[in-house]
Amino acid sequence: MKRLNSFLGPLMEEYLSYREKLGYNTQTTLGNLKVFDRYVKMKQCTRRELSPLFFLTMRSDLKYEPRTVNRVMASTRVFFQYLVRREYYRENPVKDVPYLPEWESIPFIFSETEINDLLGAVIKRIRRKRRYFLKDFSQYMSILLMARCGLRISETIRLRRHHFWVEEQALYIEQTKFKKDRLIPIPGSLVQQIDNYLSIRRAMIDNDQNPYLLVGWRKNRLLDGKVRMAFNQAVKTIGLDQPRRVVADTILACPTPHSLRHSFAVNTLKRAMSRGISPQNALPVLAVYMGHKKYKHTLKYLKMIDAEHRAIFNDFFS
Repeated sequence: MKRLNSFLGPLMEEYLSYREKLGYNTQTTLGNLKVFDRYVKMKQCTRRELSPLFFLTMRSDLKYEPRTVNRVMASTRVFFQYLVRREYYRENPVKDVPYLPEWESIPFIFSETEINDLLGAVIKRIRRKRRYFLKDFSQYMSILLMARCGLRISETIRLRRHHFWVEEQALYIEQTKFKKDRLIPIPGSLVQQIDNYLSIRRAMIDNDQNPYLLVGWRKNRLLDGKVRMAFNQAVKTIGLDQPRRVVADTILACPTPHSLRHSFAVNTLKRAMSRGISPQNALPVLAVYMGHKKYKHTLKYLKMIDAEHRAIFNDFFS
């Protein structure tokens, strides 16, 4: 089955192949181009009809939130830049199409008590049968690393055993979202928990050749979907499950694994301020720890003062 079915499909496949050869992950781009591809096929348009007016109409017709529409338009714009370079088109028809104003997004923030409750709920769901125990334990460790170190879910499941530096009490995070590596110190209690996990793993797996720190089924790495499932079940258990809501032009996000990263940033800065450390001094350190190239990326995580502030904001719109 073809991924892209409009008359531009072959050119989009060519473009994606070109990007992949340059080392880019094209999964997000493919998703965005699929939206454009479906729209072109639905309209049964020709090459000559792909004018700026066509794309303005498409922008209005897409029934998504503004941020999603903008991402589709951005991927389409870069695709047409490629076509211009290859001389398939003389001009980029998407070049001057403006983006939509985006809605404000308020992330879900866990308090430190709620994080402890969440981790406790994940521990309780670890099945004791040998067949499931290590996989469930790995899911807990992934959530623990997100909560205690502010890691992305993808970073936890990509960790390899040699990335855990036990003597230095550190984790080496390789090839992050911004294509950079970082070495982060971790709490002594977390070092002990990782070491304990590895000891159990050695006892349960003979001749363990799995290079990943966290294992899944059949000695493969842990899967993203399994971690999300464990997280969602734990959120329900502690009574924090709530739907995502849109109020006017504001999005009130529901709890997701990435909420732990937001919560880590907010709670870390709050603890620093309670010790009398200036936010201006703490922010650069926090940005480096979280693997952000610029402080502005870290500031996106600090829209709420703390979990209580978010709860007040949420109640206001209830």
